[in-house]
Amino acid sequence: MRKTPAVSIDLLLFLKPFSRNLWFLVLGVCIYAGILFFLLEKQENEALQNRSFISSGAMCIWFSVGTIMGYGVDFHVRTVPGRVLTVGLYMISLVLLATYTASLASNLTISKSKDIISGIDDIKNGKIPFRCIGIHVGTSDEDYYLREISGGNRNYHPFKSRKDIYDGLLAGIIDASFTDIGMGEYITNNIYCNLTLIGANFDKGVFGIVIPKQWLYAQELDVNILSLRESGLLDNLKIKWFQTKNCPDSTEISNAMGIESIGGLFLTFGVISILSLLLLGWKKRYIFKNCFFLLEH
Repeated sequence: MRKTPAVSIDLLLFLKPFSRNLWFLVLGVCIYAGILFFLLEKQENEALQNRSFISSGAMCIWFSVGTIMGYGVDFHVRTVPGRVLTVGLYMISLVLLATYTASLASNLTISKSKDIISGIDDIKNGKIPFRCIGIHVGTSDEDYYLREISGGNRNYHPFKSRKDIYDGLLAGIIDASFTDIGMGEYITNNIYCNLTLIGANFDKGVFGIVIPKQWLYAQELDVNILSLRESGLLDNLKIKWFQTKNCPDSTEISNAMGIESIGGLFLTFGVISILSLLLLGWKKRYIFKNCFFLLEH
């Protein structure tokens, strides 16, 4: 059959670029950074002063969310540790926004195929009009169709060659046809890239080599065929002629990006947050010394 792209509506497609765990991690980073900003900026930032703890905490979390989203916020940090922590958020914002944009664009442009039938049973049940089924006349395909599907009624679209069938599929003259599985794999993988195989195999048979009765070299033929099988040459020929694929893969699956893909980014942010806390401790060292001095006396 032809490869038919289908349009589907996914209301949550905008969430698909990132995995659920990654979204939760981003949310956790926003809350964690908001708590750090509260500790770093509460006493020295005018925008946070004269506010309750809940209001100040919400403002700090809003600052973290706005920085990561690249939107901007209503106030600016005033302390050196706060600026260091903001640099870490800018790093996360830069990578996440670029990755999200690229992944979302990929999800929107990937064409996913949806077949109108699932196999031979749908053809037998008339899911495709019989006049839209192409049959190579004078072949076993025609015999199978007359025997198993139409009950002897020649209601199909006849073709005189395989090439005519492939061209008819691409031109939309017919919607489906039958072919040998080996030939079908080779054709769809290497020549007609816009065609595809549908459903499981049916009408299975065996291959045979015709030889005269009581042929003098029958035993030698059997031995040589067995030798080719044991040496793996027959498998190599099968891979070469039936399983080699030169057509581009048009059924790509877009996977959501997980934490392991950009885990180093959040690890870097963790180091930066620790550095900002150390800077805060260094800045408050005189207060700590005075507290220890008063405790000693």
